[in-house]
Amino acid sequence: MINPHYKRILLKMGGESLAGPEGFGIDPQRAAAVAEIVKRVHELGVQMAIVIGGGNLWRGSVGMSQGMDRSTADHMGMIATAMNALALQDALERAGIVTRVQTAIEMRTVAEPYIRLRAIRHLDKGRVVIFGGGTGNPFFTTDTAGALRAMEINADVLIKATKVDAIYDTDPLQNPNARRYDRISYIDFLNSRLRVMDSTAVSLCMENDMPIVVLNFWQPDSVRRLVLGETIGTTICHV
Repeated sequence: MINPHYKRILLKMGGESLAGPEGFGIDPQRAAAVAEIVKRVHELGVQMAIVIGGGNLWRGSVGMSQGMDRSTADHMGMIATAMNALALQDALERAGIVTRVQTAIEMRTVAEPYIRLRAIRHLDKGRVVIFGGGTGNPFFTTDTAGALRAMEINADVLIKATKVDAIYDTDPLQNPNARRYDRISYIDFLNSRLRVMDSTAVSLCMENDMPIVVLNFWQPDSVRRLVLGETIGTTICHV
């Protein structure tokens, strides 16, 4: 019998994970590939919640560079994450996984409003829960939304899905001698100003002792192997 190392996880992924080759929009085939990865983890009996970004549809920084109000730009980004959440829900349902979308900004005709205890009940029943709409507030990233939701649902770990295999002190594509971290403390991460994850999210996790694992989502079975107890990527924790 399989005994996962983590029983309940929060998977934070960027909206680019759903984008096509050009890096923009929603590619149904890409969404199906994400759903297949999630399905292989879900089949272990792991309770899974997901927070997804919206960078494939809208980036607030682009609007602000043209003079747009920050709050307006951020709210547009939150709506973009809801679109991604619905696309991923569709892909997961077609893969045979019962899924619920909850949004911090209410849109009752397409998704449930975020209610913490209801989300936990869904997880207890074996459903995948996707949280859209960020935190519902401007000036906060979806990284911070992921950290917040991970603690609210009492997740065992926050998994940050990226396109790199770990955290490095410099860009490994530009510096072949870049130092790779297997583990790094919250404080060292913040002091080093590493840009893999938002500092607000890491600070929140530090204050609540929520471990973070940064890994390459597209490396074969990386999330599944992590859940089963293998050392994958970089762990940010109290070292």
